[in-house]
Amino acid sequence: MTVDVTVVGGGISGLACARAIRDAGRSVRVLDRGRRVGGRLSSHTIDGRVVDLGASYVVVGEAERFGHVVADWEERGLARAWTDTFAVIGSDGARSPKPGPMRWAAPLGLRSLALDLADGLDVVSGRVVERVEPFRVDGEDAGEVVLAMPSPQAARLVGEVPGGQQEWEPVIAVVVRWDERQWDADLHGAFAEGDADVSFLADDGDRRGDGAPVLVAHTTAERARRHLDDPEGAIAPVLAATRRLLRIDVEPVSAHAHRWTFARPARATGEPFFRSAGLSVCGDAWGDSAAVRTAWASGDALGRLLSAS
Repeated sequence: MTVDVTVVGGGISGLACARAIRDAGRSVRVLDRGRRVGGRLSSHTIDGRVVDLGASYVVVGEAERFGHVVADWEERGLARAWTDTFAVIGSDGARSPKPGPMRWAAPLGLRSLALDLADGLDVVSGRVVERVEPFRVDGEDAGEVVLAMPSPQAARLVGEVPGGQQEWEPVIAVVVRWDERQWDADLHGAFAEGDADVSFLADDGDRRGDGAPVLVAHTTAERARRHLDDPEGAIAPVLAATRRLLRIDVEPVSAHAHRWTFARPARATGEPFFRSAGLSVCGDAWGDSAAVRTAWASGDALGRLLSAS
């Protein structure tokens, strides 16, 4: 059955696009190569516990429409206000607070938010797309086609990416678990300023609200590039940096690594999305800054435009 729109990619931008189209009464199908939707809203079960490995949190900012979505998630217990203050740890070990907007987290892991967006949509999981062109996916009629994915991945499907290809940076997320908490109770998360190995540390137990003694360290792009073929090789330098930054003397119980080859765009386009007849693009590179709210807003705006056209 031909649908009005086929969205390729089941991350938050693709799901937001599909929901906007469905809510407008148009038919839409989402094709996702993963076993479950979510993209970089990724939560994996490690040592019997769900851990957030992709996006670290959600910020609403001035995205009013997204704010209504987050408020609904909070009302239904899917999202929780986490913190408005992180720490900044300098190269000399000095620590200072960094106030900012409220960061939101998910008790069941951030993927649960993507699963909620997907509820009621026609989603085909485990669908590996080989070729995309205007109005067609793998040679079959597909209505309007939306690519909701990083541009290097889109390039594999279309050759020349509509709207231009952006540069993307890799990240390796290292999950480290101790028997008990080894860091200050007020350390929700920390930016590592000038560190060669670690860019951000998140207290996953604090973030999720269950108090588990689990940290998730996100590498710098340079450290990640060295280990794209061997993510586990990043564990030792990242663990050493984490223990040094937080002054932890105790060896952890376990450590696991997850590679994100295309974790974040090096810079955003400033445009909300790319639109052309039969083939459009949305995602977190299409906005003012790379963020979960940017991805949602990009997909939602494109979906509403396609529905009206």
